[in-house]
Order: sequence, then structure tokens, then C-alpha cells
Amino acid sequence: MKDNILYYSVGALLYCPAYKKSIADAVIREEFGTKYSLALCLEDTVNDHFVEEAEQMLIRSIRQIHDAQNYRKFYLPKIFIRVRSPQQITKLTAVFGKSAEIITGYNIPKFNLANADEYIQCMIKANESAQKRIYMMPIYESLSLTDIRKRADILYRLKDSLAAVEDLVLNIRVGGNDLCHLFSFRRHADESIHQIKPVADIFSDIVTVYGMDYVISGPVWEYYSGENWDKGLIAEIQGDKLCGFTGKTVIHPKQIPVVNSAYQVPQSDWEDAKAILNWNQDTRAYVSGNLAKERMDEYKTHANWAQKTLLLAEAFGVKP
Repeated sequence: MKDNILYYSVGALLYCPAYKKSIADAVIREEFGTKYSLALCLEDTVNDHFVEEAEQMLIRSIRQIHDAQNYRKFYLPKIFIRVRSPQQITKLTAVFGKSAEIITGYNIPKFNLANADEYIQCMIKANESAQKRIYMMPIYESLSLTDIRKRADILYRLKDSLAAVEDLVLNIRVGGNDLCHLFSFRRHADESIHQIKPVADIFSDIVTVYGMDYVISGPVWEYYSGENWDKGLIAEIQGDKLCGFTGKTVIHPKQIPVVNSAYQVPQSDWEDAKAILNWNQDTRAYVSGNLAKERMDEYKTHANWAQKTLLLAEAFGVKP
């Protein structure tokens, strides 16, 4: 498992079309708060006929945010660019110039066997020319994953491809809406994506293949208003966490505090995690009741959970 807080700190990742003119001002004025990450999208949110226009707006926004740091102190989120081709990584990294310093990485949509090697090579080259490390977040949402006869082979082959750049893979992400689209599904605010068995099965296989080596982020929740939208989000996050996801893609600022709160570590989990990792190695027993005498703690079977729990507590805080 990843043992560095950086991989757990993406948190609530706010998606925004790259053509949005007001995004730079919103970041500088801290309109979205001070605990979120930002993905500026050049892919599905942009009409195919306006990609170049969106690129130019993106470049202006990144430069504006970068330059603003010279005269104003504000929270700078981790900023990612969701590209639509490997060539955009090379192009944008060069065009950003010095302002690339504020870029955390690139989101790779529809990561699959046909494009994986080219994306990986572009990321390697981008890092060779960059002043700081640039990360990638491949998104698993392609049609090929629906073929249960080949899914395991595809996932393991993609994992083998990523092995050469594992340290550059900040998160593995899943495209919940894209996968639902393939089956013509759409959940309501009182329904969880984990109830949609064909999609949930794909998620399960991704976590099985990648979960021991990578941090995997939860799928997008598209409701931000209406009756019980927040309760639905909280319920789905509970499912996310139970199934091995950390963090979530969001599409509206109102969702950010809900995600941050839902990922806070319960006080009892935090205390148990500390006790497990501070276990007396000279004692005969590696199992005992927890501090509250409510459940069993066992060093050899709960150590990984404890380490992850303390990293999540550092990233999201502890809920009293």
C-alpha cells in the first residue's frame, strides 16, 4: 500500500470545464474553500469544435493563478488537467512554461491498452523537462472493461504498463458516469452506484487488481441540490470507503465540504489505529480487545488498515 500522505490528499476533486473564464478568479479569491483539488477538463465537457479555444483559456487561467501568487496569498489546490490526447500533455507542458510549477498533474481519460504506452511516454518526457514532479491519474472508464471475458487480462496488462512509472501515478480513478453511460444507466439521488451491479463489478475488479499498490478514487456524484442530495452523497461515500476508494470526484463546490466531512476518521478508529501500530512487540499476544472494549484488534491482520487510517486522519482530520 502507499505509505505517503500525498497519495491520499487529492480528496474532493472539483471538475471544471477548461473554458470557464472565471475559474482563476474563483481560485484566487478562495471561493471553493481551502481543502479541495481542481481538475480543469479539456475532454468530455468541451465541444469537439472548441478544443483550441478551451486550451487558450486554460493557458490564461493557469498563468493568472501562477502570477497572482506574487502579490497575494491564497490557498493553491492541487491542479490537474484532464486532457483528451497524449499530445496535449507535451504541448501544454511546453506552453505553460514557468507557470507549470502550479500544475500537479494530468488526468488521463479512457486509459486503455491502445493509448497507455503513448500516455506513459509523454508523462516521462514531461517530467524530464519539468522543474518539479508531474503526476498522472489514469481514469478507467473504457468500453473494453465491460467484456468480462477479457477484463482481468486488460487490468493486469495496464498495471504492468504503469509499473515503470508507479511513483508518478498519484491515484487510479474510475469513470462512474462513463461506465453507466455504456449501459444506459443513471442513478437518482437516493441510489448508490454500488447498487448498479454491472458497474460495481468493474469497480470491484479494479480494486482487486490495483488496491494493494495504488490509491483509488471514488466515482463522481452528480447531485448538488434538490431533496436529500447530500444524504445520497454521504451514503455513496460510505459504500466507496467500504469498497476501497479514497476521495471523490465532485462537480459542484457544495459537494466539497460533504466529501471532506465524510472522509474524516472516527475518533475510535484513530485511537485503535495508533494502538495497533504502537503494539508492544515483546508481548505474547498479538490480539486483544480495543481501547473501548468494543471490538477485537489484531496486529498482524489490522496493521495495514491502521497505517491507512492514520494517513487518512492526516489528510482529512479526525471526527470527534
